[in-house]
Amino acid sequence: MQSPDQKPARRPRDPRIDAFRGLALVTIFVNHVPGNPYEALTIRNFGFSDAAEAFFIMSGVAAGIAYGGRFQPERVAKDGYWPAISPMWNRAWTLYLTQLFLTLWAIAIYCAGAQFFAVPDLLETINLRQLFANTQATLIGIPALTHQLGYVNILPAYCVLLLAAPLAIAIGVRKPLWLLAGSVALWFAAGVWRLNLPNYPNPGGWFFNPIAWQLIFVVGLLTGIALRRGERFVPRSNGLFALCAGFLLFVLAWRYVPGFGAFLNSQMARLGGLGVPFNIVSHDKTFLAAPRLLHVLALAYVLSCMPSVLRASGSAFAAPLRLLGRQGLLVFSAGTILSLLSNVAMEASREATVLQLTLPIIGVVIMLIVAGLAETLGRRKAAPSYASTPDTTVGTGGIVARAG
Repeated sequence: MQSPDQKPARRPRDPRIDAFRGLALVTIFVNHVPGNPYEALTIRNFGFSDAAEAFFIMSGVAAGIAYGGRFQPERVAKDGYWPAISPMWNRAWTLYLTQLFLTLWAIAIYCAGAQFFAVPDLLETINLRQLFANTQATLIGIPALTHQLGYVNILPAYCVLLLAAPLAIAIGVRKPLWLLAGSVALWFAAGVWRLNLPNYPNPGGWFFNPIAWQLIFVVGLLTGIALRRGERFVPRSNGLFALCAGFLLFVLAWRYVPGFGAFLNSQMARLGGLGVPFNIVSHDKTFLAAPRLLHVLALAYVLSCMPSVLRASGSAFAAPLRLLGRQGLLVFSAGTILSLLSNVAMEASREATVLQLTLPIIGVVIMLIVAGLAETLGRRKAAPSYASTPDTTVGTGGIVARAG
């Protein structure tokens, strides 16, 4: 029996969350340095979804684990709702400030490239044109999050989802299937009626539409809430595993078997002509169309059922990825700035081929250095303990994770 003076034992972290979050951050950075050969190795070449979907679903898992316990009925009865809500809204505020910081640096980096390297075309890219052609309206849109620059447009959706997450978790800990059904209905409605947040002063809406992307975030939340209780939100099933694995192979054939993908796409277009909502029969990213959604969910389920994935995520080989994942927001910010610098450098250089080969590697090394320094300078507690088996991952008290 534990004495009152003893601190409770630290629960093991699930290494998959940190490792795959780190991998997603590396992938996002690589994909944001266009033309490099390493892009061919990223997830978007093997299916319909990409690192963005992985980022959102893992962010939801981490949020469910980190904050779900505060919304348990006994905790709410004792402490009330505000101690549960305030950490999430504080995190959303941090994301908002980070978004403004990255936006200002994006403007500065591209303006510096245009001025010092005589590449004025840079001011016409990543949605910068409005800033100079319609300055007053754009300076309203930037702090309102309605005007977003290319490569700096994923955090606003995450910020909005964290603001809404307390309500989602409060429902999810009591009625998880109700939350899932409501989330699916909202996703479907977003596609049918083109629901999105305004993109002022531009027409249209957000590239990462939170009204649609909330669905994979909610799936992640429900997964994290269940894991915290030592359960799985979607139980292991040989039949479901085979179905998901088969779908992943089907998508590979869709992408790469000559004529097969063209035939399927034409059939989807035909269904669209018959009135089937476009988010069912397209590959649209903004509204998280069904093929993208089903692909990331199938991939997540298959990976979650494979013990070898857990062992690999906790291995020494995956330690750099886990390091990146533990410092998620800082690494994401560093990667964003590095990708912007890389784009400007390639536009200004006559040796773009050399840069395409070297800049991604240099950028990943810098991201690792930044994460290592942050962990070293900020270490006030013992290094995390990682689980090595599914049983020790969930244990009796759930998993430890950071939402960020």
